[in-house]
Amino acid sequence: MTEIDAKIDALVPAWLTLPDIAEMLDVEVTRVRQLVKEGQLIAVRRGENRALHVPAAFIDGDKVVKGLSGTLTLLRDDGFTVEEMIEWLFTPDPTLPGTPAQALSENRGTEVKRRAQALAV
Repeated sequence: MTEIDAKIDALVPAWLTLPDIAEMLDVEVTRVRQLVKEGQLIAVRRGENRALHVPAAFIDGDKVVKGLSGTLTLLRDDGFTVEEMIEWLFTPDPTLPGTPAQALSENRGTEVKRRAQALAV
C-alpha cells in the first residue's frame, strides 16, 4: 500500500475507507483488509491521517465490481505498481469510451481486460 501523489488523487472522483467498504459489503474490516492483501482490491494511504482508501468506483452496492480482480491481476503481472494501476484505471481512454474503471462498472470488463493484456505485449 502506497501513498499517492496529488495527480493520481485528482483522477479518482471519490474514495472510501476500509470501514466504509466493510459496512457496504456487510463484512468485518479485517475481511476488507484481506481482499486488499489478496489483490482483489487495491488501497492507498491518503489524507491527513494516512488512512487506507480504495477508489469508490471499485464497489458496486454490496459487492466488488465484477472483473476488477482479474484486471488488477493482469496489471500486476504487467509490472504495474498500485499507483500506476489507479492511474491506468482512471485515465480516460477514447477507444472505450470513458475510463477502464467506468467500463468495468458498466459490465464491459472483457474489453478492459483485452487492453490490459495488450499492455504486456
